[in-house]
Amino acid sequence: MTSELPTATPGAPAGTRNHDIAEYALRLGDDALILCQRLCAWVTNAPTIEEDLALSNIALDLLGHARVLLGLSGRSDGTNRSDDEFAYRRTEREFRNTLLVELPSGDFAATIARQLAYTHYTSLLYAELAASADEGLASFASRAAKEAEYHCMHASQWTVRLGLGTEESHRRMQAGLEHVWPYAAELFEADDLTTRLDTDGTAVAPARLRADWEREVTRVLTEAGLTVPAPSWEATGGRSGIHTEAFAPLLAEFQSVFRQYPGGNW
Repeated sequence: MTSELPTATPGAPAGTRNHDIAEYALRLGDDALILCQRLCAWVTNAPTIEEDLALSNIALDLLGHARVLLGLSGRSDGTNRSDDEFAYRRTEREFRNTLLVELPSGDFAATIARQLAYTHYTSLLYAELAASADEGLASFASRAAKEAEYHCMHASQWTVRLGLGTEESHRRMQAGLEHVWPYAAELFEADDLTTRLDTDGTAVAPARLRADWEREVTRVLTEAGLTVPAPSWEATGGRSGIHTEAFAPLLAEFQSVFRQYPGGNW
């Protein structure tokens, strides 16, 4: 996906709204960027060559999403920071991704469980965000929605395949779901920013997506003969820059080359 979008949001009032759009795009962009990095760890390690290619392609799609969204954030907040500046020049506390996407990948079933949660969310989100009153967000979402549908289909098919496979694959898939499900709740957290942007038609309040998300993932898990987890707690903190212990090593690896050779041209 290209990162070329309008350099400004036509007709958008200056001030608070543009900064709200910048923060909203940053959240979504960070989700995509960090999950991309996690999925890259499966390259050459997936169960089959075909799955190596599938996860690589999904990671590339997510990288494209991140580049567009982070670039949009930089244009909207007035700093004109590039996607590279957002990716490589921020500290851990400045990232706004959910905790779900930064979790260590675990085994293949745990990765699929996370993909199931995240992709059903983005599929719903981008379909609605395509009607955004903001030209940049709408342009991004109208294209990203098609890719999110494929990501969603991929995760759903693997969930069913593992759930209905062997006793061991069923056990691992259920364990993966139990592990990641407490972190899925953060995808749907509401705050003043998302409420403001939802009210004026710019963004989508994530809480509005939760009922449809629960219905869709329940349908997949039922088909797979799996039990919908009922976690006793819900993770939070990522949107405000509070991350898990696993995030600092991930970010250090991700930014290592840039920090060794600052200002380098590739």
